Amino acid sequence: MLNIDSIQDGIVIDHIKAGTGMEIYHLAGLDKLDCCVALIRNARSNKHGHKDIIKIESVIDLDLDVLGYVDPSITVDIIRDGKIVEKKKLQKPARLKNVIRCKNPRCITTIETEIDHIFLLSENGRYRCQYCEQEPGRG
Repeated sequence: MLNIDSIQDGIVIDHIKAGTGMEIYHLAGLDKLDCCVALIRNARSNKHGHKDIIKIESVIDLDLDVLGYVDPSITVDIIRDGKIVEKKKLQKPARLKNVIRCKNPRCITTIETEIDHIFLLSENGRYRCQYCEQEPGRG
């Protein structure tokens, strides 16, 4: 059995849908951090069968919208002195700014590169570009 030590001060991103931890790692910019970051893939979960977990050995300013976009069932635990001091539950954000990019070649964001890529959550639960209403392609 693999053993990953608990952290004294930092963040644990838990209940990530199995296989999406790496996407969160990159979208949240965790690859640019200068602290210890552990990505655990396919950990056993009583509730979901398998899950991914990310442990960050530092308390950082984390973009919760990115996490909610990828998987709204994620929980974020803030750890201080080895204890959970705050537990955050996520939801799909109503608005995403510069998290995903519009793939429509006719969209203004393709021509005017300094314009923010803004996506709004529609009534059907999907995101659409604020400018051209194109749905994003992940990847």
